[in-house]
Amino acid sequence: MGKHKTDKPLILKGRIRVVPVANVDTDMIFHNRHLHITEPEEMAPHIFGNLQGWENFPKEAEKGDILIVGHNFGCGSSRQQAVDGFIALGVAAIIGVSFGAIYKRNTINAGLPLIECTDILGSGIQDLDEIELNLETGTIKGIDSKILINGRPFTDVQKDIYYAGGLLNLVGD
Repeated sequence: MGKHKTDKPLILKGRIRVVPVANVDTDMIFHNRHLHITEPEEMAPHIFGNLQGWENFPKEAEKGDILIVGHNFGCGSSRQQAVDGFIALGVAAIIGVSFGAIYKRNTINAGLPLIECTDILGSGIQDLDEIELNLETGTIKGIDSKILINGRPFTDVQKDIYYAGGLLNLVGD
């Protein structure tokens, strides 16, 4: 692995969207009534369509947003649309207190940066703040504030998958 390196940045800057809800399952992220949709761009408008209070997320999301989520995000059934829809919306990364195991693996395998940070919701970071996220060190800092918190940094495998643009791009290595 590693020979597919691109110019993808390891330091991301973006506006955050905070969804501080625990146990958001994949059906809340992408409802099963839309499973017939196969194109990610068509999945995007349905993200959080089954999460009360967050139904307008796709209309409000901007390319480059960094999503901050609560405990056990993405629990439930394996549903790749729950990852691909965020990618289609242009979400740059997801920072979470913790993730459902299958969702975590699907997100990493899709090449979408995912950082675990158990203290993120208590850090003082607010919805729509601008942050800088260092994927290599796991450091998260507010652009306009002195907030600094450390999450779990990328592993070497996670970095290789990110640079390749997804696990499937490493097939045949």
